[in-house]
Amino acid sequence: MNDEMLTRCRLDAEELVSGRLMPGDEAPELLSLRPSRLSEYIGQRELVESLLIAIEAAKGRGEPLEHLLFHGPPGLGKTTLAHIIANEMGSQLTVTSGPALEKGGDLLGLLTHLEEGDVLFVDEIHRTPRAVEELLYPAMEDFAVDFVFDKGIHARSHRFRLKRFTLVGATTRVGMLSAPLRDRFGMMRSLDFYGIDDLVRITRRSAALLEMSIDADGARCLAERSRGTPRIVNRLLKRVRDYAQVRGDGRVDCTVVEAALALEGVDALGLTRLDRRYLKTIIEFYDGGPVGIEAIAATLQEDVDTLVDVVEPYLLANGMVIRTSAGRRAGNEAFRHLGLKAQGKLF
Repeated sequence: MNDEMLTRCRLDAEELVSGRLMPGDEAPELLSLRPSRLSEYIGQRELVESLLIAIEAAKGRGEPLEHLLFHGPPGLGKTTLAHIIANEMGSQLTVTSGPALEKGGDLLGLLTHLEEGDVLFVDEIHRTPRAVEELLYPAMEDFAVDFVFDKGIHARSHRFRLKRFTLVGATTRVGMLSAPLRDRFGMMRSLDFYGIDDLVRITRRSAALLEMSIDADGARCLAERSRGTPRIVNRLLKRVRDYAQVRGDGRVDCTVVEAALALEGVDALGLTRLDRRYLKTIIEFYDGGPVGIEAIAATLQEDVDTLVDVVEPYLLANGMVIRTSAGRRAGNEAFRHLGLKAQGKLF
């Protein structure tokens, strides 16, 4: 058992601090960490207040909630909010994703099985094929889908009425959504990275649900290394719990957090080895920039999408990288964090 835990503790750090959903995040104990009501949801206060008002108004009128679109970096709670909305409205939730809807029939099968007031959650909605997306337009506006029978001069059209439902879309790249689809959402809300205080509260809540002991300093140390992302907080918390159980007495303080995450290559700001290599590439190979993302990816031998979706959002939010029309530049924070001199340049 101990060997198994140690093996798990050596998971690749880049996956560990990725905001993307991973198979381990579907484990029952992690799923149980999700809040089920808005009153339990921590952070995103303005968003929560807007949802409370919209849900209370819709329930007062006896109508389904209008369609919602959540956008922002991965791991900030878009899927959790979809579950909460279904719970608050007392309806069933159907979950799918843009890439899974390969054909129009896939979407029609889901839509025709929805009951009145049900919630359909489409993750990565920006990756929905165009032909499938066009079927969503009448479904969202008129709660109907059009079937075409036969071909040519014998073609006939039939409109099938749907039960009134709520579509909740989630995307990390809102700019890739087509304007017709984006305009059909009644509410569009952005989710931002979480502050340290909110992450500490999430850490303490998750630790209590996992029945583990963590003191205030340990919770803050973990929150500071979690890249402003609740999903990463919970993921790191499991690694720290394993380390404390195998190498300690099960209790978690700041020293245990630092030792556990040092094994994963996660530093005091939550940067991984890939993050640091990314920054050093800009600074040492390209004199601090500006440099194109393709050149950085080629130097690191990494995929461009990995850098754009996993590495850059947190570095951009913390001023370590500055994105310009000419390319990426290293910010002052990057030089300070890596203990490097700015080489006479002003950044």
